Amino acid sequence: MLNRNLLILISVLFFIPSCKNAQNPVSETKAPKVNKKKQEKIIEEHLEKGAYTHHYFSQDYQDEIDKGLAKDSTIAYLWQQKAMPMFKQGKHEAGMKLLDKAVKYDPLRWLEYRAFIKCIFARTYTDAIADFEVCKANYPGSYVMDHSHDFYIGLSYLQLNEFKKAEKIFEIDNIKKEKEVGRDGVHHVDLFYYGISKYENRKYEHAIALFDWALEIYPEFSDAMYYKAIALDRLGNREKGRAVMEEAKINGKNGDSINEDNAIWERYPYQVRWEHQ
Repeated sequence: MLNRNLLILISVLFFIPSCKNAQNPVSETKAPKVNKKKQEKIIEEHLEKGAYTHHYFSQDYQDEIDKGLAKDSTIAYLWQQKAMPMFKQGKHEAGMKLLDKAVKYDPLRWLEYRAFIKCIFARTYTDAIADFEVCKANYPGSYVMDHSHDFYIGLSYLQLNEFKKAEKIFEIDNIKKEKEVGRDGVHHVDLFYYGISKYENRKYEHAIALFDWALEIYPEFSDAMYYKAIALDRLGNREKGRAVMEEAKINGKNGDSINEDNAIWERYPYQVRWEHQ
């Protein structure tokens, strides 16, 4: 069995965004010059050998990071690591104040992460779109948590009930991704939300085609089955819709739902609450 400290470290690392091609600096703000060796020493002492020896929901964890920030308040990574547990606890307003500090001191690394947090955790969708638009302008082609900036912009528009905008963004993004990675390489969650945009625009046949595409990749994807079943019903194919819905319920109650890393902390948009079905 893994020891407690290793489990904590793994969880922390899972919450750090993956990014590619983020090479251009954010023009709106400039990070201050830093003494990297000094900062690395502080991070090692107060994060790796300090905060990480405690559970990240504890005050001891916070206290150790505060000791590091007292020595150098410009270490963006410490601000992000201080904020991270708060988002997992649903303390979005408090966490965002800290994450804003991380962006201030290292916008290149943390702006798109803040945009992701605004979209998935804080659910401040207009602000998320604004952040992602800046990211797109400064480092196009970058990904955060396995998805493109346009994916999150489209998702945000879905949540703002601007369905036509969402559909257009997902359409362009999907065409680009299919060209890059081929039909089998497109992420099933991307296809699911593209299908949702079609569903919300009452384009049920197109929605079903996208849900089926997602199901080719993830056959037990209960959320895709759920909305496919409703779309079938709307098209008058009620018998098939009922059969798909029954299969969806079985898979949903088996836990075969949206499987994003951070879905253990926040329910994703349109994710079905199978316990109430």
